[in-house]
Amino acid sequence: MRARAECKRSVLTMRARAGRERCVLVLAVLVLLWPGARCSFQPALVLAMARVLLDNYCFPENLQGMQEAIAQAIRSGEILRISDRKTLAGVLSAGVQGALNDPRLTVTFEPNYVPAAAPALSLLSREQLVRMVRSSTKLEVLDNNVGYLRLDRILGRDTAAKLGSFTQEQVWNRVARTSALILDLRHSLGGELSGVPYVVSFFSDPEPPVLIESVYERPANATRELWTLPRIPGQRFGRRKDLIVLTSKRTNGAAESVAYALKHLNRAIVVGEKTSGGSVRVDKIRIENSGFYITVPVARSTSPVTGQSWEVNGVTPSVAVRPKEAVSKAKALLAARGAIPKAVQSVAKLIERYYASRDKVKVLLEHLQNTDFFTVTSEEDLAAKLNYELQSVCEDPRLVIKTTSESPAVTEEPEAGPNDPPPNLQLDDIFKVEIRSGNSGYLQINRFPDASTLIRLEEQMVEKVWEPIKDTDHLVIDLRSNDGGPSEGLPMILSYLYDPAPPLRFFTLYDSVQNTTTEFHTLPSLSGAPYGSQRDIYVLTGSHTAAAGEELAYLMQSLRRGTVVGEITAGNLLHSRSFRAPGTSIIVTVPIVSFLDNNGETWLGGGVVPDAIVLAEEAEEMASEIVLFHGEMQVLVEGAGQVLEAHYALPEVAARVHDVLRAKWREGSYRPVVDYESLASQLTSDLQEASGDHRLHVFYCDVEPETAQEPARVPSGEEAGYVIDALFKVELLPGEVGYLRLDVMPDGEVLRAVGEALVTQVWSRLVQTSALVVDMRYNTGGYPSSIPLLASYFFDPAPPTHLYSVYDRASGNTTRVTTLPQVTGHRYGAHKHVLVLTSHMTGSAAEAFTRVLKELGRATVLGEATLGGALSSGMFQIGSSILYASVPTQAVLSAANGQPWSASGVEPDVPAQGSDALAVARRIIAARQLQQDSKTPGAAKQPKQDSKTITAA
Repeated sequence: MRARAECKRSVLTMRARAGRERCVLVLAVLVLLWPGARCSFQPALVLAMARVLLDNYCFPENLQGMQEAIAQAIRSGEILRISDRKTLAGVLSAGVQGALNDPRLTVTFEPNYVPAAAPALSLLSREQLVRMVRSSTKLEVLDNNVGYLRLDRILGRDTAAKLGSFTQEQVWNRVARTSALILDLRHSLGGELSGVPYVVSFFSDPEPPVLIESVYERPANATRELWTLPRIPGQRFGRRKDLIVLTSKRTNGAAESVAYALKHLNRAIVVGEKTSGGSVRVDKIRIENSGFYITVPVARSTSPVTGQSWEVNGVTPSVAVRPKEAVSKAKALLAARGAIPKAVQSVAKLIERYYASRDKVKVLLEHLQNTDFFTVTSEEDLAAKLNYELQSVCEDPRLVIKTTSESPAVTEEPEAGPNDPPPNLQLDDIFKVEIRSGNSGYLQINRFPDASTLIRLEEQMVEKVWEPIKDTDHLVIDLRSNDGGPSEGLPMILSYLYDPAPPLRFFTLYDSVQNTTTEFHTLPSLSGAPYGSQRDIYVLTGSHTAAAGEELAYLMQSLRRGTVVGEITAGNLLHSRSFRAPGTSIIVTVPIVSFLDNNGETWLGGGVVPDAIVLAEEAEEMASEIVLFHGEMQVLVEGAGQVLEAHYALPEVAARVHDVLRAKWREGSYRPVVDYESLASQLTSDLQEASGDHRLHVFYCDVEPETAQEPARVPSGEEAGYVIDALFKVELLPGEVGYLRLDVMPDGEVLRAVGEALVTQVWSRLVQTSALVVDMRYNTGGYPSSIPLLASYFFDPAPPTHLYSVYDRASGNTTRVTTLPQVTGHRYGAHKHVLVLTSHMTGSAAEAFTRVLKELGRATVLGEATLGGALSSGMFQIGSSILYASVPTQAVLSAANGQPWSASGVEPDVPAQGSDALAVARRIIAARQLQQDSKTPGAAKQPKQDSKTITAA
């Protein structure tokens, strides 16, 4: 905490410095502009005043440049003459106050002023101090053991020590025994800042220590921190009991410090007026031997909580009232706050009794028990606080706490809900059936009856609903006008949409009122033949689809049984009821039913988002288009698997992924797919998840995509220099360290064509360095044919080093890639230190080059994990559609173990942010050089260059 306070002070100092330019000789400028100037004054007076400010003003950072600016203005000879000394004092006051925005800075002309020495408390006897305390302190115990303590002066540490146990026995121990306290500072006009820690500590816990404020004193150029005390004489009032602090516009000095600290430490509610805005310490200082004086704040206070202070601006009350009404308001607040524990307990009991998400109840109750309600001043505040705290923990928008001034229709026990069906429902009131073009079944469900009604009507339902649609190719269920009904009727309707075996659990309901858990499964026996699980179903929704209609739409999605088309549903199925917390106007809306789907996920209600969002009146037309698309979708999914099996570099992985695609199709995972775009996205996700290879992509394109890489054009001799400048960036860093940045991997033939120029312009500058940094952070790839040539420079010519092998799926051949026996120019060799810098952008051939040097122990890789690209990917059309698959066709086999390289990228040996990688590399190289120098005889005679290198790094 002390470190955090120091950091805040530093921030404040930097902020203050930002404003120093505005005060560059304010004083002289105002003197220049004074209209009544007639006679001269000593310029030395202004300079002397500036020196007083520079030596004593508590914001010295605001005064930078003032003395020099004043001198320059005086030398300019433009200072006008002011005859009247008091007028001059007024001009100087206005100037310094306006420039520094500090009304406490005042210049006066008082040639006969004699400083009045304030009576020092240290000179008073103990008896005199006791009389002073009795006259400035008043303690009463009000009804309900509420204490009232009036303090007209904050006693300092030394004064309290001289009084001994008197104040402890007569004041603080008696206050500690009260149940709540009104601390009256309305008449406290001052006191000693050294007494603030004791007062704040009395209302705090012993641990942990808390920084109250920091005080910077300019004359001593020192900062002292005021902390709560781990030990105080006698008892503490503690942190748990209610505390209200009364203030007025007369409250000043140390009393303001107490009020400000208790307020912003969330320990007290401040009631009354805004305080006077005094100061820690203001001195009236004579300006050399003149009759002029300047009043200067020589110390400043800073709160670690706010970064600001009570000085000048005062303490703003939490509850603003006139001072004469403050006590009665405090009593009313304490009475209201006295009801908080009971109100919180009532809310907790309602949650414990009715909240259906039982796994969250314990956490919510523990959070309520530990929540701080010290800032709550009304029932509205309490409701808002409770709502915020509970929402932050449970993240359930159905759990709502609020107040109401009306008498809401809420009950302690829930009554029948609005979704209960009307009696004597007939089949025609519920269902409408049609067979439409394209052998499409159409079933409109207007409302969901309860289970008993469906059982009563089942024979009719078989004859008039399920029998007519049993031979259709697909089924459209229209819920656009369905306003709900009870959930218990859903299992029978869902059972007709599934095969009779195997049995399936549709959903589970937990009712907290009845404390029952009910699972709903496919019914073991039906009166008619079911529609079955294989044919597609399309559910139409509108903004009026509600209650059980929303549940059916949600279940068709979560069970992957159908495709939902239309508008987002009403979102009013929250399974919640509202209760009043006894004795309050607080209303608690609690979810009393927990709805768990087939996957064990809790549905929080709210609107169901369709797979295809269109206006309700356009939903049927859109469903017809999706039906046509689904007619070809199975062929496309199968085609994606076939492309993978034909071309993917690892055949055994391709076969496994193809089986996964078939299984997902059978499970209905592709029913939410409604167009080519969403199919491409779903296939990409499934391919990558099943294979673990993020390089697999499916996308749709109206025109055949271009090939990823065209043959590179070999540059002419005249173009070689331009090519090298474009590809390579070279630097010599301190300590004989080379730096080579390469942002693209060029074609091998291009490198050979520019070889002589490359050696002259690039390599000759690097080959003699003692260490080399190869920067691949911005290299996204290029041509893998350059890898053997570039890598050869980092290995000895013989024997050839095996870099990696490439298995090509199309030809079935495996090619062994090695270093070259001959290169243009000198090699860097196999022993000098090489670091390769990487980032999350490093990919493809750049990544392969990096992996080779790392696997063979030739370089240290530093930076971020690389992208994870492929050396070669092919683009293949899926059937004759507009879908294309990007498939890696080659597998790169490690020279170290013969296994395929991972598709997840290269992990660095030394992790670092990409932006910091070069600086980290320089530090590592410098440390290695220092270590080597320490082992080299005679190295101590020539350390200068290396030491500079280390410092720079």
